[in-house]
Amino acid sequence: MSGKRFLGGALALLAGSASAQDNNSTLPVNFGMVLFPSFQAFDVFGPLDALNVLSMSYPINLYLISSTLDPVSTAPRSAGMNPHNSNFSQALVPTHTFEDAPALDVLMVPGGLGTRAGDLDPTIAYIADAAGEAEYVLTVCTGSWLAARAGVLDGKNATSNKASWAGREGLGNGTNWIAHARWVEDGNVWTSSGISAGIDMTLTWMESVFGNDTATSIANKLE
Repeated sequence: MSGKRFLGGALALLAGSASAQDNNSTLPVNFGMVLFPSFQAFDVFGPLDALNVLSMSYPINLYLISSTLDPVSTAPRSAGMNPHNSNFSQALVPTHTFEDAPALDVLMVPGGLGTRAGDLDPTIAYIADAAGEAEYVLTVCTGSWLAARAGVLDGKNATSNKASWAGREGLGNGTNWIAHARWVEDGNVWTSSGISAGIDMTLTWMESVFGNDTATSIANKLE
């Protein structure tokens, strides 16, 4: 099925035969990660660490994009999500707001408890606009919920976090949610299952764009 892959494996799939683009001028350069309160840390840092290694071999740029330039924390947004009152979180400082973010080649959307918040309209509007211009859209975990709400997954195959599988119901227009997949590729849109699946998806996406040798080298270096 051309342009569509439903994948359940992990790093071993990097031995596949997907072809890379040979001309560096056609390779993606500008990567943007969407941030919102209570994002899942590894949804962001897992794929970004693989891309950190990629940046040693290719000229790529990273933009961290949110509604304001205030630090964005992983901390739970309500007491109900933090029953033991733990003081344990991390924060990232955005580089751009939704209003001044540059055009992106790759839009990345993480998941996390924050995807359940009720004040995400600006985030969803930005995802819809940025996805319309981006060459690729990559979502991790419940980040696919936000992409679906933005219309990015309309009529497409997609997947999401399995522990929160019911949450995708009613999201997207004609989205075909693939329950068994670790990640799904449908055209230029890639969606992954739970947190760690985001790294596997990112490495496989790298294989399809930058080539098997690059993806395998990065997987080995991370390991």
